[in-house]
Amino acid sequence: MATASPTISTRHIIGRIGAGILGGYAFVWGTIALLHAALYALGMPFHDAEHLSSIIGFLLYLTVFLWAFAAQNLTRVWLIFIVSGVVMAASASLIQHLLV
Repeated sequence: MATASPTISTRHIIGRIGAGILGGYAFVWGTIALLHAALYALGMPFHDAEHLSSIIGFLLYLTVFLWAFAAQNLTRVWLIFIVSGVVMAASASLIQHLLV
């Protein structure tokens, strides 16, 4: 006996796409900023830290974009992306402020 598959609403799909693109961008932007500031603070040359953090950010963006569609709880995805992105960006700003 076959069971009926649950219907997914358009709002839910748009929420997943938004989480993947916008929330993932905020998360990865914070990660790149924090990684760049931390690597530079640890003595890595500025442009090397910039390139390495960007490469890692590119791979991370692909990962979090896919996770936005695989996770069961969409609200949790949004919260993790936005809150951690803001915390990482603020931490990077603090590190940069201490370096100047």
